[in-house]
Amino acid sequence: MHGSEITVVVNPIKVDVDEVRETLEQVARDAGVPTPRLVETTEDDPGFGQTRDAVEAGATVVCALGGDGTVRAVAQALVGTGVPIGLLPGGTGNLLARNVGGRVDPLEDAARVAFTGQDRTIDVGWLVLDPTEDQLEGVPGAADNVHCFTVMAGVGFDAQMMADAPEGVKDKVGWAAYVASGGKHLTDPPFALDLVVDGEPSAARKARTVVVGNCGELTGGMVLLPDALFDDGKLDVATVSPESLTQWIGVAARVLANRDDSPTLERKAGVDVKLTVDPPQLCEVDGDVLTEASSLRFVLQPNALVVRVAGDD
Repeated sequence: MHGSEITVVVNPIKVDVDEVRETLEQVARDAGVPTPRLVETTEDDPGFGQTRDAVEAGATVVCALGGDGTVRAVAQALVGTGVPIGLLPGGTGNLLARNVGGRVDPLEDAARVAFTGQDRTIDVGWLVLDPTEDQLEGVPGAADNVHCFTVMAGVGFDAQMMADAPEGVKDKVGWAAYVASGGKHLTDPPFALDLVVDGEPSAARKARTVVVGNCGELTGGMVLLPDALFDDGKLDVATVSPESLTQWIGVAARVLANRDDSPTLERKAGVDVKLTVDPPQLCEVDGDVLTEASSLRFVLQPNALVVRVAGDD
């Protein structure tokens, strides 16, 4: 039997809070667990503070109900606490839920898993934007330029695509919206790149996007990083550097067919990835667009987050 405190951090912009409350209370009654406590995110805090408060108050599971941004905030605040995150569908991507084999829809099924499922420990990645001297080694401490990701982080085209997909469109057509929005950036000039994975420099000198993944599946079953597993103790890095539309199509075909690398798609793996780009590029973590940076560090923290997953039915 799971303990007494279930907190749900909910983004009121993404869902009808009263409707959700009713559904969750019903699931809790049916499952014989205590009534969950709903806390709303705000414009100033997408879930970090709400989650920390819940842990301090003795929550035994904290569920995220919103988009990938809500999930990321709750996950970041739960890293290292041992308190599991429950994943409730409420946004476009629901990327972490997909990758851990969670129930993405409907809410009832996802809530049942979050309230009564099994716990599984996964790795997380951290992205440090323009790291200072003391942020170049080890797992970084909390700071404004440090961002957690559970699925993947990207720089360049990948982030641009996320930034341009209009919110309303994303909700209706999901992944297709990102791809459509990216269309106008397909011919953006590549950026100069200096990439070092675990101390080994990469051959790639120019790229249009670099994606670093903790797990590899994107929305719609596209697998960008086929070797990326969320508990394998490493990050997987894909450097994409096509020079023409034809080559872009080639990359897409390779990704969809899970084929090997090509001159325009290079994959590596490691625990510490350092990247310098020129000019500065837009960055994203788990679909949340951040800011531009010219120097980036991606670092793995193994076995850092507990996720509530479906039990063996």
